[in-house]
Amino acid sequence: MLEKMRIAIGLPGDATDEHLTLAKQFGCEGVVLATPARLPGEKRWEYEDLVRLREWVESFGLRIESIQNMPAHFIDPVRLALPNRDEQIENIQHIIRSMGQAGIPVLAYNWRPNQLYRTGRVPGRGGALVTAFDLEAAKDLPLSHGRIYTAEEMWANYEYFVKAVMPVAEQAGVRLALHPDDPPGPPIGGVARIFSSFEGFERAGRLANSPAWGLLLCTGCWSEMGGEANVLRGIQYFGPRNQIIYVHFRDVQGTGDHFNECFIGEGNFNVTRVLRALKEVGFTGCLIDDHVPHLAGDEGWAPRGRAYSTGYLMGLLRAVEDLS
Repeated sequence: MLEKMRIAIGLPGDATDEHLTLAKQFGCEGVVLATPARLPGEKRWEYEDLVRLREWVESFGLRIESIQNMPAHFIDPVRLALPNRDEQIENIQHIIRSMGQAGIPVLAYNWRPNQLYRTGRVPGRGGALVTAFDLEAAKDLPLSHGRIYTAEEMWANYEYFVKAVMPVAEQAGVRLALHPDDPPGPPIGGVARIFSSFEGFERAGRLANSPAWGLLLCTGCWSEMGGEANVLRGIQYFGPRNQIIYVHFRDVQGTGDHFNECFIGEGNFNVTRVLRALKEVGFTGCLIDDHVPHLAGDEGWAPRGRAYSTGYLMGLLRAVEDLS
């Protein structure tokens, strides 16, 4: 168990040797892999493939901090209570056991069957491109899954899920990190978004009632929900309970139904105050960049934006540690 706050980096699903080389050159100690394409499987991931994935990352002097998200078809039957829900829960239980055996400590997930939704990109500082959301542009979207899914249904489906998987995660030594809805707020595509508030996460923690349950604390999403006060509220409540597993450290300008991404340090919250709050509650997980602005010449994974954000976080963490 690592006992210090540290900087890792988020890598795309199609991560290559070059991505890992850059992560090492940036000075990161670990990586978060998003739905890794290197993991085959139509319904689940297997132990042998997870071991190969870990060994590949370790060959660059790095470690896997988390696998973030499964393919949608692995978990949508559970989120939406489709006829094959129980079969797919058994597959997720298998994934969790296999991750534990393979030495991969965290599986992150979310509870929105719709993709992360933005209504476009806008120019940020110096013309860097950042994503934006305007609820007015999303109000008339068609039903994404054929019908309306109410909050009551989504809560019932979540409870069914956590009751089935948390005991397995405890036994496997794997923690399950829940990401907020992004954007937060009213239904999109007819699907209720139940993880859009402090109260939603507090309720989820009570339902799970497990040391394996926790948050992927996306400070950007919590800022979207209510600015700096909301970010600090989440840290100060869930941090002392050891329920913050790792952090997406980003921010936005604006909240709720109208906001855009931005560079670290120019959004709703004071970055030093938020990082100090994480230290004060005893958080010892990793922080990663997320949704970075695309700088001039950036494409795809935006390596220039990643380098800027990761370097900023490393300097900020060093300053907070040195002045504590």
